[in-house]
Amino acid sequence: MPEVTEVLARRQGTATFAELRAVVSGRSIRNALLAGQIRRSAKGVYTLPDAPVALATARSHGGVVSHLSAAQHWGMKVITEPLIPHVTLPPGRARRATEDKCVLHWADAPALNDVTTPIRTVLDCIRAFPLAEALAVADSALHQGIVDPDDLFAAAAQLRGPHRRRIQEVAALADARSESVLESALRAILIQAGIDGFEPQVAVRDNTFSARLDLGNRSTKLGLEADGFEHHGTRQQLVKDCRRGVNLAIRGWTVLRFSWEDIMYDQDWVAASVAELTGSPPHTKSHLRAA
Repeated sequence: MPEVTEVLARRQGTATFAELRAVVSGRSIRNALLAGQIRRSAKGVYTLPDAPVALATARSHGGVVSHLSAAQHWGMKVITEPLIPHVTLPPGRARRATEDKCVLHWADAPALNDVTTPIRTVLDCIRAFPLAEALAVADSALHQGIVDPDDLFAAAAQLRGPHRRRIQEVAALADARSESVLESALRAILIQAGIDGFEPQVAVRDNTFSARLDLGNRSTKLGLEADGFEHHGTRQQLVKDCRRGVNLAIRGWTVLRFSWEDIMYDQDWVAASVAELTGSPPHTKSHLRAA
């Protein structure tokens, strides 16, 4: 007879009493509980102490991991890591008494191994979060090949009910070329401000030089860079970046560099700065806000 901990490990760290009792004795379960090898996270639900928090929490509530927690599970990048897991319950399912805190949602959600499917995860994030967070998840899912773009567009097109238009528009804006969440967030600022003409990872090449810009407008030769804290990590990298900037300027490109703080906390200034050089006054597309 297998150990209780072995059975739980095969279930990614959590199982119901019925699932355990089918392969181990009731005495084994009680002994493991008394020894601190397992814990009871909810009535009839047992968990290993080091089980994945989101999955254990979802099963404790009788639901599935969803939204940003599901995005992390599938390996998608997020701007803001959730402080507590997101869990989706079937409609009408009552909240369970459990010590595992979470953000609860109610919906019929397709899932794989108690986690919403990758496509449903992207659609949920688009529905629930601001454009920057939604694009970061969607771009990452496409860039890493976790979700196929045609499948995502098809799933969005089949949606019915409230916020359908916004979800479909944001799904159509998702771009597999985006390489970082900060780049996605910068693009979200431009989209929401109605500033057009920019695309991700624009290549600038000739016989003696090659570079890519995070975002570039080919017609105006205006490039935008989203610089994280470690962008100039070493002096060697700083020298390389300075020379790159000079070479871009020689080739007629104007490049604006924005920090994490600019993009996350001063979006109006970022939009106004870009608009100043493009000659297109920013105007907020309010229908792209989170539902």
